[in-house]
Amino acid sequence: MRMHSHRNRPYHLSAYALEHLPRLREEDRPVLGDTGKMPCDATGPEVDGVAHATREYTALFREHLRGRVAPALAPIPDDKEARAQNLKASSYFLDACMAGICALDADDWCGDPVPDHTHALVFLVEFGREPRLGDPGESWIRGCNASRTDMRATEVAVVLAGYVRGLGFDAMGHAPEASAVHLERLAIKAGLALVRDGALEVPYLKRGFRIGVVTTSYAMATDLALDPTYPRTVGNAAVRMGLDGTLPEWWSDEQDKRPLHLGRYPMEKIKRVAEPTTLVLRERIQRVPKRGDFFKRAEAGDMGAKAQEEKDRFAMKHPYALGMAPLIRHMVPLQGTREPLAPTGIGGDLSNLQRAADAIKALGYFLGADFVGICEAEPWMYYSHDEVEGKPIEAYHRYAVCMLLDQGYETMEGASGDDWISASQSMRAYMRGAEIAGVMAAHCRRLGYSARSHSNAHSEVIHNPVILMSGLGEVSRIGETILNPFIGPRSKSVVFTTDLPMAIDLPIDFGLQNFCAGCRKCARECPCNAIPYGPKVLFNGYEIWKADVEKCTKYRVTQQKGSACGRCMKMCPWNREDTVEAERMTWLSIEHPELATSIAELDDHVGNGARNPIKKWWFDLEVVGGIAIHPVSGTNQRDLSLDRGEKLAKAQKLAMFPPELQPAGGTTLAQVVPVDREAGLARYLRAGEELEEALTPLVRP
Repeated sequence: MRMHSHRNRPYHLSAYALEHLPRLREEDRPVLGDTGKMPCDATGPEVDGVAHATREYTALFREHLRGRVAPALAPIPDDKEARAQNLKASSYFLDACMAGICALDADDWCGDPVPDHTHALVFLVEFGREPRLGDPGESWIRGCNASRTDMRATEVAVVLAGYVRGLGFDAMGHAPEASAVHLERLAIKAGLALVRDGALEVPYLKRGFRIGVVTTSYAMATDLALDPTYPRTVGNAAVRMGLDGTLPEWWSDEQDKRPLHLGRYPMEKIKRVAEPTTLVLRERIQRVPKRGDFFKRAEAGDMGAKAQEEKDRFAMKHPYALGMAPLIRHMVPLQGTREPLAPTGIGGDLSNLQRAADAIKALGYFLGADFVGICEAEPWMYYSHDEVEGKPIEAYHRYAVCMLLDQGYETMEGASGDDWISASQSMRAYMRGAEIAGVMAAHCRRLGYSARSHSNAHSEVIHNPVILMSGLGEVSRIGETILNPFIGPRSKSVVFTTDLPMAIDLPIDFGLQNFCAGCRKCARECPCNAIPYGPKVLFNGYEIWKADVEKCTKYRVTQQKGSACGRCMKMCPWNREDTVEAERMTWLSIEHPELATSIAELDDHVGNGARNPIKKWWFDLEVVGGIAIHPVSGTNQRDLSLDRGEKLAKAQKLAMFPPELQPAGGTTLAQVVPVDREAGLARYLRAGEELEEALTPLVRP
């Protein structure tokens, strides 16, 4: 955790204090003789661990470094500094650690220059944290860091180049072993690195790194090269402490004190319980077809022509999200079959179930997951039928590994939650999750165990019960969102199922049921009044605050002043900054549930949930007909609505659609099954009584 807030630090400045580094004057060009090389694995040459799977994804990503340019220019600022800031922030949102911009010369190219490419965005991706000697997962991970980071650098280059092409400018991505430019040379020119003792060196970074580049015809303000005479340790005490909201000098060292398989957040301190804090009546749960998912219902036409028309574009209405589309779509074939490969012997001794689980978690954290949990893949977690052919889906694996991906606090701070960056937040997490789970499933298959990943683009399991049972969160008032104690609802999930035997995690109890009972902020701020003000109900065997998913889906798909919606995530008091002070509030919320209402009121009082203009880094654009334009209907510009709750509560009418009101198993997307809202409204009215009946014979903890 950081000591100091980054609330007043613009996102384009990076988490490292690059602005404090001494630089050469404009007229003093850096010497570009021997530029040194990027670091390889400090732990030795690449071993045949997880690298076999990362290389497969890297090869896929390289196919998309070039692509189609939009036929017209987007209405973006002519200001070159604004352009540079936007593209740097775009790289940080994808977890690049540093970014700089330089002009291109003919000598920067490995061969003939690409015509009209005048500028380059250069970014660095830091190595992942590795297990210590003898720790779980070591034999899978050590020696594979360069391969892992090359995969990530290639992914980032693909998305950023695609984004710039979506603005109407030609752009090409470059990454290690797939570059038409000299990566190290450009890192020096862009003010990110310099050569010391024959090696390429980057200030602040204690781990290795890899370089990615986007060359383009998009003119931007450039950065000055670093002064090679600066001392290795920056003397500014404020920088070392992270006073401006940057990462403090000891950031990496503090992380390294924790075993990798525990992750960054202290989930081991959260109370574990035998069953979730909300009732799960397994014998009452009916398996449901994928065709019953409301996004599938919108796609099929069940919710009318407008929702069907918008379904395929609502998440990709911004050119930034559109830059992620090729990778999200083309990773689906790599999610795997149910068949294992012949064991290679690379896994080591996996007879200890807890060590096997810890190794899997270490691998997930190494690849970039924010939380990893494991549960049994119980049959009721699987969909019953697919949506394309209507074929039955059998429960086929015993274990499910669930991961959460943070959608990004700083970006959410600058947004309303339902403006033009909203879908990009979701798509970035979905894309990264598919990459991580796909690599992990491929690794398990190579160990000799059946495994398959389940991403947002294609899943045969329902994620929410997996998140709940693997101990990564509790049911919240938001209903369809499981809330984590450290990042709140600000996440997307990915799952892979496998037959690799592992110890499982228990559900958690951090007092959320009491908190959500007293806090209705998400309901008050929901744009479509879909989150209940009232008590929990029983839905298909689950005790839940059941949101009106028809209202929610229709708003997310058809709203015209933004792309998708994540406003409930932004509004939640558990959506907190990653500082020591915010962590204290988290533990106060957990240890003193009687203060829940006061904490929620304090959250309103200090303005949490309002937009922070300093964090607004994206251009408000809408893609129509393949061209990015000014949004036709404008942009949602919401802050807090403190006096809205009572009126909405009185007017609220919610519908629910249990299995009997969903398309039957075997129904395909080619068949229209109109939503019966009247039946859904009536069904909701009876659901509270059903919960009371279910609870009567039970003794609640």
